[in-house]
Amino acid sequence: QVQLVESGGGSVQAGGSLRLACAASGRTLSRHAMGWFRQAPGKEREFVAFISHGGDRTYYEYSVKGRFTMSRDNAKNTVYLEMNSLKPADTATYYCSSTAGFPSTDSRGWDYWGQGTQVTVSP
Repeated sequence: QVQLVESGGGSVQAGGSLRLACAASGRTLSRHAMGWFRQAPGKEREFVAFISHGGDRTYYEYSVKGRFTMSRDNAKNTVYLEMNSLKPADTATYYCSSTAGFPSTDSRGWDYWGQGTQVTVSP
């Protein structure tokens, strides 16, 4: 079993930055791919980014590419999402996810989820 706890959300103005963190416990994540998804009110959960278990490969949703950077520190069992040039459209609850399988942009392909952290970007 894996427990994921997100932190770092908050409220910022457009153009600002936030750094989300996801701390894992219960199992070493060095063999898990990790992902970030987000869900805005009234919308489906959507893919944001994932990183391979070794951290050598990342993949981003088109609208965040170049603005968001995902990284991981396996020694700390923690992954990060650095978010720059934030836009009001980025407002959502952000969820961390993990899988021992192949990472996917489909939320159904992930095994474990955190409780989410709210990000609000004002104009």
